[in-house]
Amino acid sequence: MPANRLDRLSALLEGLAPRVQVNLPPAGIARLNFAAEAPPFLHIHLLAEGEMRLHPGSASLTLQAPCIVVCRSDTAHGLETPSAETFRRLMCARAWLDGPVAPLLLNEFAAPLVVPVDGAESSLRHVINLISSELEAPRCGQPALLDRAGDILFIGLLRHLIAHPKTAGGLLNGLADPRIARALVAIHARPQDKWTLELLAEEAGMSRTAFANTFREVMRTTPGKYLSTIRLAIAQRAVQSGKGLKAAARDAGYNSPSALSRALSHISPSPINLHAPGQ
Repeated sequence: MPANRLDRLSALLEGLAPRVQVNLPPAGIARLNFAAEAPPFLHIHLLAEGEMRLHPGSASLTLQAPCIVVCRSDTAHGLETPSAETFRRLMCARAWLDGPVAPLLLNEFAAPLVVPVDGAESSLRHVINLISSELEAPRCGQPALLDRAGDILFIGLLRHLIAHPKTAGGLLNGLADPRIARALVAIHARPQDKWTLELLAEEAGMSRTAFANTFREVMRTTPGKYLSTIRLAIAQRAVQSGKGLKAAARDAGYNSPSALSRALSHISPSPINLHAPGQ
């Protein structure tokens, strides 16, 4: 990849630390129910052929293949089809996100998201075609192949959503904006740096005022709050993994262990909405 090309996804994936597990529906059933589970992760359903209904709560949506459905695990949902044969063309996956950016991505899927893949970019179509072929005619090594295809499907889905964001604002919209994306990539890749509004605006190639206004409009938060959220999540995970406050503060870019201690004392009980005071 050319040195001047902006890679919006690699630093994001490192900050998400995804683990994808693929499952196939049991044979001979016409409905799948997914109970609410916490802490939240993502259900990713790929319908390669046919039609079925998605039931998020009391609502109902018609799904037409080929499409991908993304639902958060802390909201119950169901999939139903008139013919059990349709479930033979369905692949289900669970994506656990263990990195500090995970809460921000999970916020993008407060409601179930249906992604039609007709016209999607070639890398996503290729993996969908591979999975569809494997579902139609299973061969030796299918579980291992589908597990690896699930990883590629997750990456391809994120790449597609960055190119075609489905929400009015938030992380994926920010990565879709080339200027804001440069600042986000820099934060994700080097959260420990001594970032200021001026330095982030320079990364984006914008004036300080234009950057601050555009960032707030696109991301629905300020650059300072976004940086604090990322740093606090990194520090929290470092402490949970057994690191002391000094090492956690260094990893996350806090000025001192005492500054980190004050920030940790203000954490909301919710793992999705992290707030850090200014440093």
